[in-house]
Amino acid sequence: MKVKIDYSIYLVTDRDLMSTKTLEEAVEQALIGGCTLVQLREKDCSSLDFYNTAVKVKKITDKYDVPLLINDRLDIALAVDAAGVHVGQSDLPVPVVRKIIGEDKIIGISTGTLEEALQGQKDGADYLGVGAMYATGTKKDANLTSIEELKKIRENISLPIVVIGGINKERIKDFEGSGIDGLAIVSAIIAQKDIVEAAREFKTIFTSMYKNIHIED
Repeated sequence: MKVKIDYSIYLVTDRDLMSTKTLEEAVEQALIGGCTLVQLREKDCSSLDFYNTAVKVKKITDKYDVPLLINDRLDIALAVDAAGVHVGQSDLPVPVVRKIIGEDKIIGISTGTLEEALQGQKDGADYLGVGAMYATGTKKDANLTSIEELKKIRENISLPIVVIGGINKERIKDFEGSGIDGLAIVSAIIAQKDIVEAAREFKTIFTSMYKNIHIED
């Protein structure tokens, strides 16, 4: 049975940006501040280091009863019994991922266009990560998705939608009326001196502007 997901404040990790000494500390502070979902993203480490980090991070997310997703690596997700995985357009197709990880795990896919979003929904993804919405240092080669394209995706897609890419507190207002289900945030939380307060501010602003947050059964 799939876990219930609150997509509202979705932390994506980046150890190169974190303000703390350890990633575990950064994740715990973000959860104390109100982050509702964590994606562990490790692009430049060995499989063993990724696994060991995932084990440590999952202990923390379990402590706060917050689901953990793994970026790209199905093997790591299975090894630590994460709630699921998030894949990109150049990763394994969603139907293949589903065969490997099973029906009870969450699969998210990155999309930037209506065409990609429709395909993701057809393929059986559980949610969409839409973006990059703004230019960002964590995804230097990403194409930008316009607010207009985001609205088209929302009009045609029934899945939960999380926006990602350069999201900060000042830009949340840009999504008012767009029907999104959450904000995927990297540096605006994990790179801040006070991670707890940064996460808390996002939670407060988002929940006040978007009352109808979608909880996936």
